[in-house]
Amino acid sequence: MRGSLLRASCMEPLDAGIPVDRIRLWKHLPETHRMPKTLPITSGTIVAELLDHYPELEDVLISMAPPFKRLKNPALRKSVAKIVSLRQAAAVGRVPIAEMINRLRASVGQSPLEDNGADATDYFTSQPEWFDQSKVVATLDERRVDPDVMPLKPLLEQVTQLAQGEIVELVTTHLPVPGIDIMKSKGYVFWAKEQGPLIKTYFAKAK
Repeated sequence: MRGSLLRASCMEPLDAGIPVDRIRLWKHLPETHRMPKTLPITSGTIVAELLDHYPELEDVLISMAPPFKRLKNPALRKSVAKIVSLRQAAAVGRVPIAEMINRLRASVGQSPLEDNGADATDYFTSQPEWFDQSKVVATLDERRVDPDVMPLKPLLEQVTQLAQGEIVELVTTHLPVPGIDIMKSKGYVFWAKEQGPLIKTYFAKAK
């Protein structure tokens, strides 16, 4: 009897003063709804993760990097947002990474950070020796690709068919940083240049 009383008294404060129906509702809430928003925003934060924690930051992100208005397309949100980091988003939007990170952090009450990671200028270099316009065997224009499909998918299909020395050209309205980084990780070399309002990025097999 005494043991039962002790157990009851130890457990009582957990639910004391809270209506039973609220306790049951809390226990059945998804874990993401129970947890407080504590995601620290850094240059390595993935866009999908950012928006899962702070959906109110979508418009803030788009205001700094207009190409990301495509995230409002459900199909692209499920694909692009899951692979793009804020460092890449800043380069796409031509915004200094520290400016983007700290504006997002300020919007949710986080203190500023010093972050001097790579920005868009790091993706523009002088013409490499391997580039030869006559060796371009295929051109992909983002404006003519299905809007529900990432340009990266047809790009990968093209580059896997390249012979040594052949080149694929990708035409976009913004610097395709996520695609460039993925292609580099797969062993391809690239060169990006501005041509009016467009960006032309060339890919080839590394020698």
